[in-house]
Amino acid sequence: MTPSETKSIVTLSLLAAFVDGEKHERERAEIKRIAEGLSQADGLNLPTLYQDVLMKRVSLASVAGELKSPEARQLAYEMAVCVCDADGTQSEAERMFLADVRTSLGLDASAAAFSQQAEDIAAAVPAAAAATAGAAGAVAVAPSAPNTPDTAELDKSILNASILNGALELLPETLSTMAIIPLQMKLVYRIGKSYGYELDSGHIKDFLATVGVGLTSQYLEQAGRKLLGGLLGKVGGGLLRGLGNQAVSSGMSFASTYALGHVAKRYYAGGRTLSTQMLKDTFSGVVKEGQNLQTQYLPAIQEKARTLDAGKVLSLVRGA
Repeated sequence: MTPSETKSIVTLSLLAAFVDGEKHERERAEIKRIAEGLSQADGLNLPTLYQDVLMKRVSLASVAGELKSPEARQLAYEMAVCVCDADGTQSEAERMFLADVRTSLGLDASAAAFSQQAEDIAAAVPAAAAATAGAAGAVAVAPSAPNTPDTAELDKSILNASILNGALELLPETLSTMAIIPLQMKLVYRIGKSYGYELDSGHIKDFLATVGVGLTSQYLEQAGRKLLGGLLGKVGGGLLRGLGNQAVSSGMSFASTYALGHVAKRYYAGGRTLSTQMLKDTFSGVVKEGQNLQTQYLPAIQEKARTLDAGKVLSLVRGA
């Protein structure tokens, strides 16, 4: 892709991130940080891109006009869809925006089918959490009596989830990257449940945000590493092809999943007594630990990636 097409894909992703106007300030700050990082990573002159999007100085029509090849248009649409679904299923504003994107880019019915696949993945959270997803606020129902799960088994499940998410980021398909966030949410759900807490999806999202993992910003960062790290190859049949620097690509997904699991374990084991700052500090420390471990587990991550079928991502998320 040309630098102009890369810039346009990043711009469209940012337009998608803010289309519903409901982003928390901390998520806006994370998206800004990532937009600036993406600018520097590829040497693109995008210092005002974030502000241009927020101030509506850039239009969908102008972005679409810069996407010349069918491959670039398909990739831009897929990333926009996944950004809209990163923090949950699409709002009405997001659905209307994506319909406009399909029209502007001249995409066929297969694009709408891709959007439905992403919606299905975004909705694949634990049944108990999904059942209470509409509850007001972020709630964690405390156990009537303390649970004492097998911590060794929990550690094993956290490691396995980290390896799986590291492997998913190695796959070039956008839907594979999309699956990482629901899998992280399900890991937190299972850990909380093991300690006797019934968590709704609002609480899980708030927990991730508290430790510093924004959902939209995390997807943008994951996709940006692929886009600007040379991982993305040609697009065909709605899916991206090609692999590149595996260690760099999968390292953060492995580390962030590892840290989320272990911080959730400490949080719920301790009766949810850790302060916000303690959670953030603990998460930062465990992320570094996870980054160091990723090199050790890279062969396992690569082996796992070879066994994954990207066409079955939804069943993978539902069954995890």
